[in-house]
Amino acid sequence: MTRLLRRFGFTLVGAALLAGQPNPAAAQQVNTFDAERLARLDRVMTDLVDRGAMAGAVTLILHNGVPVHRGAYGWADKPAGRRLQHDALFRIASQTKAITAVGVMLLVEEGRLTLADPVSRYLPSFAKTTVAVATDTGRAVVPARRPITIRDLLTHTSGISYGTDPLVAPLYQAAGLGPAAGFGWYTADKDEPICDTMDRLGTLPFVRQPGEAYVYGYGNDVAGCIIERVTGQPLDRFFATRIFAPLGMTDTYFFVPADKAARLAAVHRDSAGSIVRAPEGARGQGHYVQGPRRSFAGGAGLVSTAEDYGRFLRMLQNDGALDGTRLLAPSTVRLLTTNLVGTLHSGDGYGYSLAFQTTERTGAGATPQSAGSYGWGGAYQSSYLVDPAQGIIAILLTQHLPNLPVDVRGIFRNLVYQALVPAR
Repeated sequence: MTRLLRRFGFTLVGAALLAGQPNPAAAQQVNTFDAERLARLDRVMTDLVDRGAMAGAVTLILHNGVPVHRGAYGWADKPAGRRLQHDALFRIASQTKAITAVGVMLLVEEGRLTLADPVSRYLPSFAKTTVAVATDTGRAVVPARRPITIRDLLTHTSGISYGTDPLVAPLYQAAGLGPAAGFGWYTADKDEPICDTMDRLGTLPFVRQPGEAYVYGYGNDVAGCIIERVTGQPLDRFFATRIFAPLGMTDTYFFVPADKAARLAAVHRDSAGSIVRAPEGARGQGHYVQGPRRSFAGGAGLVSTAEDYGRFLRMLQNDGALDGTRLLAPSTVRLLTTNLVGTLHSGDGYGYSLAFQTTERTGAGATPQSAGSYGWGGAYQSSYLVDPAQGIIAILLTQHLPNLPVDVRGIFRNLVYQALVPAR
C-alpha cells in the first residue's frame, strides 16, 4: 500500500492521513516534483554546455526511491565528439570516502574493530605521530598529544592533511605524497599497495593535533588500509563482495575493466575561457584504465555511475537496506549521518559526520536543503545530496579538474529544489 501511494506522489505522512492514523508530522506539506519545473534543469544544463561553461554532466534525481529525472548533457570527450550517455563511468574521487566509511562500519558491527581503536593498532608507523608547527625560523616538529583514532580519521579531525600545505609540502614531496601525488590526493599511479603508502605517511608530520581541528586529507586512505589489515583482503575485493554485490552496484571499480573502458568519460579543464581535454597523468586523465592496479585508495580512488551511486545512497536513505538486502543496522546509519565535530567543520550551519557534510539547520550556507540532509562531492566537480525530510536523492557527475568557471554544483542543487512543490 505504501509503495502504491508513493508511486502517486504521496509521502508516508500522506499515507497516514489517508488511513486515518495519528501522525506527529501530519501537518507537514506533502511535496512532489513538477515536470515543467524539472524541465528547467534540462534547459540550464544544456545551456551551460552550449556556452562552453562545462563539457558535460550526468544527473539523477530520486524521490522516495523513485527516479523522477535523469539527464545526460554534453560531451564524454569533447575533442573526440563523443556524447555523454547516462551509463557513463566517472571518476568520483572523494565520493569514495562515504563507501570507505560504510566499510569500516561493517567491521564495527561485526565487532572486529571500534571507532575508538588507535590507528597504531593496525599501522605501527602511527605509534608516535608528530605535528609540524610554524616558528619564526621555519618549522618545528613536536609530538602528537594523543594517539589518532579511527574516529579521527573518518571525521577529518586527525590533523592529517593532503600534504600540500607549504609548512610540510617538501617533506611530503620527498615521500611521494602531497605535491608529488597530483593535487595531493591521487595514488592510482602508485605501483604499491595503499598500506605501504600509508605506512610511509605515518612517519611524516601532520598539521594539527588530533581532535583540534577539521583538516581534510588522507584519513580515509588510512581507514581503507585498516580495512585491508583487519580483513586480510585488498580493498577492491572487500568493497566488491561486501558492498557492491549486495547492493547491485555493477559499475563501480577502482580501475575500469577493459571491456568498459569506452564508457569512461574524459576529464576536461578550463583553459583561457574554453573547455578542453585535460592532459594525461595524475592531474588529468589519471591511470584508471592502464594504471598499475595496485593502489586501492579509500579516500578518492573509485570510478562509478549515477545509477550505482544512487543505489548506495538509497541504502542509506532506507536505514541500511535495499531491495530486501540489509547492509547496516538503522542505528549505524544514524551514526553515519550525524554531526560528530560540532562547529569544527563550519560555522555556517554545517557539520561533518563519519562520512558526510551534514546540514544542521535549514538555510545552512544559504542553500535550500532541509535540516538533516547530508552529502558531499568529489574533486572532479561531482556532488550528491540526500534530503530525508523531502525524500530526495540528487546526484551530479562531471569530469572537470581542477575547477569549472561556474558553480555547477550550486546551480544543480537550486534547480532540484525549485522543482519541488506542494502536491495538488
